[in-house]
Amino acid sequence: MSSQGAVQINLIQFALIYLLLIIILIIMKKCHIHQTKLLAVASMRMTVQLILAGLILTYILNHPHPLFTVSYIAAMLIFSVVRVYRKSPGLNPRFKRIIFISMSFSGIAVLAYFVCAVIGKNFFDPQYTIPISGMVFGNAMTGMNLGLKTFFDSIKDNRDKVKVLTNLGATPQKILLPFVNNALETALLPTLNNMVGMGIIALPGMMTGQILSGTPPTTAILYQIAVMIAICTAVCLSVFCSLYFGYQTLYDDQNCIIVQE
Repeated sequence: MSSQGAVQINLIQFALIYLLLIIILIIMKKCHIHQTKLLAVASMRMTVQLILAGLILTYILNHPHPLFTVSYIAAMLIFSVVRVYRKSPGLNPRFKRIIFISMSFSGIAVLAYFVCAVIGKNFFDPQYTIPISGMVFGNAMTGMNLGLKTFFDSIKDNRDKVKVLTNLGATPQKILLPFVNNALETALLPTLNNMVGMGIIALPGMMTGQILSGTPPTTAILYQIAVMIAICTAVCLSVFCSLYFGYQTLYDDQNCIIVQE
């Protein structure tokens, strides 16, 4: 097997990929989907953000320092938490603090275990820590958004049931815990479905990237398996801790449940 790295793409070749957006625009127009502006903005933002990230990572990898690694991880964590807050605007301050602590603890703990124990590298090694942290926090953010949405939507849809159970003397724990469990299950489903179809239906991005760079498929497979288990753990821990401790901020001393509007 050739161990050469990925083929270099020049700017002209790279520009050709944007022609595929025309297909999306045609389908949108035919189906009367009025999201062409969003498509253009999303494509431009993605391009600019990834180019900036590439430049920053190039500098960090060429000038490795623990402060750079910690700063990049902190930035990813903050942006992911802010994104969660924006997706759930009705969160109370205590719930927000719980989410921040849960994502921070879960993400960093899983990341440290993966880099230091599984790979056997220094936690501050940017070559390993930064890419893995991006996958961990990115998936934790997605799972958190899905879990919170499911949790609060379930409470709203069952508002009358919640009131009846409260009037009958049921404790907030017994009323809300089923919603917590259901939301956690929903948050985990996308990751679990990816794990089920991985290797047969699709080759995951990290594994594909490693193979393109010349890494033997057997090594890429081991990394991908380890990464998926780490991602699933981070999603499960962060969503569980956020919902389990966060739901306790939704009722007062008189056990009156405060339902978000």
